[in-house]
Amino acid sequence: MPSTPRYRPEPKARDGHAPAAIAILYCNLGTPDEATPAAVRRYLKEFLTDPRVVEIPRAAWLPLLHGVILPLRSPRSAAKYASIWTPEGSPLKLWTDKQAKLLQGWLGERGHRVMVRYAMRYGQPSIASQLDALKAAGASRILVLPAYPQYSGTTTASVSDAVGAWCEGTRALPELRFVNRFHDDAPYIRALAGRIEAHWREHGRGGHLLMSFHGVPQRTQQLGDPYAAECQETARLLAARLGLPDKQFSVTFQSRFGKAKWLEPYTEPTLRALARAGTERVDVLCPGFPGDCLETLEEIAIEGRRAFLTAGGKTFHYIPCLNDDPAWIAALGELAQRHLAGWPTRAAQEAAANAA
Repeated sequence: MPSTPRYRPEPKARDGHAPAAIAILYCNLGTPDEATPAAVRRYLKEFLTDPRVVEIPRAAWLPLLHGVILPLRSPRSAAKYASIWTPEGSPLKLWTDKQAKLLQGWLGERGHRVMVRYAMRYGQPSIASQLDALKAAGASRILVLPAYPQYSGTTTASVSDAVGAWCEGTRALPELRFVNRFHDDAPYIRALAGRIEAHWREHGRGGHLLMSFHGVPQRTQQLGDPYAAECQETARLLAARLGLPDKQFSVTFQSRFGKAKWLEPYTEPTLRALARAGTERVDVLCPGFPGDCLETLEEIAIEGRRAFLTAGGKTFHYIPCLNDDPAWIAALGELAQRHLAGWPTRAAQEAAANAA
């Protein structure tokens, strides 16, 4: 029998006189295809078998995952997804798609002929399928831009792993660049501050601002992961931009999974403690999520609200993610422009060719 080819077939060769295309692959974490137990189980299986996400030895982890966690967690998670699902589908997928399109438009308005596609690390469209599509469209230079402001091995590095796996089966590799972090990027901080200030103008200013970031196991910090420090730096810069003294804001971590110790303080217990201490109103923002998703719309806006109010708080305000805020799209565009420097866009190449 013929052996399976090691490398995927290459797309049809392009005209050698055509300028090389530049592309951006905008990568987010992922989402189930549907808010059903079966779809959620497929998604969680892919997510929780990534060794970047769970560093427990495979021999101990996989039987627990398949025998206990997936059967029990999938129906519960599906119900949570159903509570925030839209007629168009997953909020995370909708916002990621929209941000990619708006980014391409922003760059195009400034003379950059750059293709922008979005991909999901887990679920669809996959990173591999979108890299194939970009190559087929003529891209020979690709900037990989994860939608993670703060670097973590569990997220940013996993995107790089997926790109590397695609490279292993590709004969003619494009030039690749990666954005690792933008936690302290001034336009990103400015966009976050503008989001909060706009909320305050409409709803009044609360007595306490809580900045909730996605959690990771504390062990990863002890092993050298910079994520926790970068979350704290984002919060510090944002508070400084808003002119907030230390007593008027808190930094917490959400989405704890399992029994291991994760980054502290945890979000929900902090909300309860604030309410019991007499804080009547709390405003909550999730700076690490560029687009609203399960972790913001259900875990914070629903569960976090319930925790604060049942503990005696009076008013809970969830401040939506950056989503399609023009200041955020501009921040994303400026970030992309800096990382694309030295790669002349097709418009620039064509202008140079015409001049010659």
